Amino acid sequence: MKHDTAQPLPPFAVSRETESRIEAFVPLLLRWNARINLIGPTTEAGLRQRHVMDSLQLLPLLPDGEGPLADLGTGGGFPGLVLALAVTRPVHLVESDRRKAAFLQTVVGELSLAHVTVHAKRIEAVALPPIAVLTARALAPLDKMLGWAERLLAPEGMAIFPKGRNALDEIQAAPGWTMTVERFKSSTDADASILRLSGIHRAGA
Repeated sequence: MKHDTAQPLPPFAVSRETESRIEAFVPLLLRWNARINLIGPTTEAGLRQRHVMDSLQLLPLLPDGEGPLADLGTGGGFPGLVLALAVTRPVHLVESDRRKAAFLQTVVGELSLAHVTVHAKRIEAVALPPIAVLTARALAPLDKMLGWAERLLAPEGMAIFPKGRNALDEIQAAPGWTMTVERFKSSTDADASILRLSGIHRAGA
């Protein structure tokens, strides 16, 4: 296993069409948030920075091509649904909470996101095609997430996981894995990192 010193994120911009979709998504989220807990009430005021931009900053890290993206534990849509507003590749959103899955499906329908599929299943039970890029935010310790990545990723696939200030500790706490780790500085949280992982397999496998 090796990992580089945290590097700055590549610059990126979103299209006018993506911005229009975001403008339609935000009020939908806030309306549903009044009924089910999608985001904390204290983060509503900073929704664009705390959640939307925090998700969009993964865009320049995605691999080239149209291989499918899967987001685990999508919840209120972060980062997977927001990324789906900006890409054309197939996107699979995995969310076991049926109320949150219903919200995601509503957004998919109202914004005509034909390339997005919502899976109201547990991660352990979901059946997906070989995934080119796997994302998840604030879901589980890295060691557990690597097990999901190993099962779901295509041979050349990669995982992109936003992590907090303990990103390096989580890497050290996953000694049973061999992988290449790139670490990027989050543009929305000075203490956070984004891990881009490739060549994931169990040590000795």
